[in-house]
Amino acid sequence: MSNVATLFLARAVVAVLLLALVSASLPGMIAPAQAVSADEQLSDPALEVRARNLMREVRCVVCQAQSIGESDAGIAVDLRHLIRAQVAAGASDDQIRQFLVDRYGDFILFKPPFKAETAVLWIGPFVVLLTGFGLLVWFFRRRRTIAAPAALDPEETRRVARALDDSGIADLERGSST
Repeated sequence: MSNVATLFLARAVVAVLLLALVSASLPGMIAPAQAVSADEQLSDPALEVRARNLMREVRCVVCQAQSIGESDAGIAVDLRHLIRAQVAAGASDDQIRQFLVDRYGDFILFKPPFKAETAVLWIGPFVVLLTGFGLLVWFFRRRRTIAAPAALDPEETRRVARALDDSGIADLERGSST
């Protein structure tokens, strides 16, 4: 096989692999994942909208970066059923949120309330940023205040010159040879 044919075949293989990769990821890019099947939905569209809005606020305890509306984890499916059942039973959004917080803690909500127990979650990132900034300022100020070595006084200069003269280095620097 010639070099041209080998190069063409290699490029064709790469193109097919890239096409396969793009086509496999395309459905996820076009529409976000919805882990809700038609049989899970409430019959009243207004209640279903309320339930889905609540599901967007609730973190999947397995996935942690996804809401229970997006997750396929078993616990997320169970929580979706629970939220729909409570919405259908007439519970308010606040009552449902409080039920979930009582059961799983403030972590279950993507936006936990600001209170003493969650203050670190809200204030922590700012404390870390300010501490880092303070350390940078301290480091650069300290670097600036480190004194440069002092110049030699006249006596030290004479001693260095004598030492150089004794070793012959001073003559070499002046251009004369011994």
